[in-house]
Amino acid sequence: MASDLAQKKLEEIAIPVPLTDRDSLIRAATTSLNSKIVSQHSKKLAPLAVDAVLHVVDEKSSVSVDLNDIKVITKLGGTVDDTELIPGLVFDRKASHAAGGPTMIQNANIALIQFQISAPKSDLENAVIVSDYTQMDRILVEERNYILKIVKQIAKFNCNVLLIQKSILRDAVNEIALHFLAKKKIMVVTDIERSDVEFICKSLGCIPIANIDNFSADKMGFAERVEEISTSDSKIIKVTGVKNPGKTCSVLVRGSSHLVLDEAERSMHDALCVVRCLVKQKFLIVGGGAPEIELSQHLTKIANTTLGLQSVCLKAFAEALEVIPYTLAENAGLHPISIVTELKRRHAKGEKYAGINFRKSSVSDLQTEEVLQPLLVTSSALKLASEVVRMLLKIDDIVTVR
Repeated sequence: MASDLAQKKLEEIAIPVPLTDRDSLIRAATTSLNSKIVSQHSKKLAPLAVDAVLHVVDEKSSVSVDLNDIKVITKLGGTVDDTELIPGLVFDRKASHAAGGPTMIQNANIALIQFQISAPKSDLENAVIVSDYTQMDRILVEERNYILKIVKQIAKFNCNVLLIQKSILRDAVNEIALHFLAKKKIMVVTDIERSDVEFICKSLGCIPIANIDNFSADKMGFAERVEEISTSDSKIIKVTGVKNPGKTCSVLVRGSSHLVLDEAERSMHDALCVVRCLVKQKFLIVGGGAPEIELSQHLTKIANTTLGLQSVCLKAFAEALEVIPYTLAENAGLHPISIVTELKRRHAKGEKYAGINFRKSSVSDLQTEEVLQPLLVTSSALKLASEVVRMLLKIDDIVTVR
């Protein structure tokens, strides 16, 4: 009962936020970044997180976000301010440079293959014994012809960018194959992970090709530009201007050290999760312990007009909510008793957005300070905490289970 009453009160004090209100989404994402090491870059990262989520959802009908549609890639070098959103693909590797293969392709026809362009291998382990040079030459000629036939079949469909999935059986591509592909002016990107295949196909609108006999133009993706770009310590490949893009995007996170890079990646993920919460439940509430005190006072008033065991339970639930602002004040180095008392006084006067302001070490209106968080965060915490308590009480036979 107390949990249900708290949920209704939360919805009353919540601030509705449509997905078209980009500024409010950015403010919510900024709040999550303010406690991170990269907080000074929140003006850069928060809009990126919002734009990334809005890129992969339908603003009018979406009720959830699959964060797997947003690929976060980290690359050492530069600063966090160099982080960028790419409405396409980014590969954290370089193109094959064997035999002078191309590193930039305009009007790219992109194929993702899952077969090997290398000499065939028998199913069983065995050894081939060559007794003279004539037999050796014949083996090499047959190998070259076999690989050349595959390359010609690929080139026949005007494929000029080839993505090759990593193989665990044998080399997915060898030097001879790279030589022939370079002669055909085909850009080659090797060692594509199996876990990335679904994202690549969704981004490019292509279909993975498992056998050379199934190679066809309708299974390829198309992009305006595929290019290899040099960074401070290595190279990356960008695919931009996808002709039939899926609802995906990539975020290239940059950092000057591994510590900053890891923290920026984690902070970006947190910001994406905040925006995802707002897609699921399009409401914001203030932070700083304000909603907990408001709920506590609301439940206390109801408890005073209720008789019996329900009144005791409501008062206990209300007192438990006061632990959150008390702990926040304690962690901020403030006097918890005086802060919580001041919060109660302000909320009793009707200031429902009054909360703990860490920067000013006082209680202030956090709506004007733009300290905002998704309603789903607080409502989920209340619901889960209530369910855990009920579970424990049932285990101890305090609550009768029918």
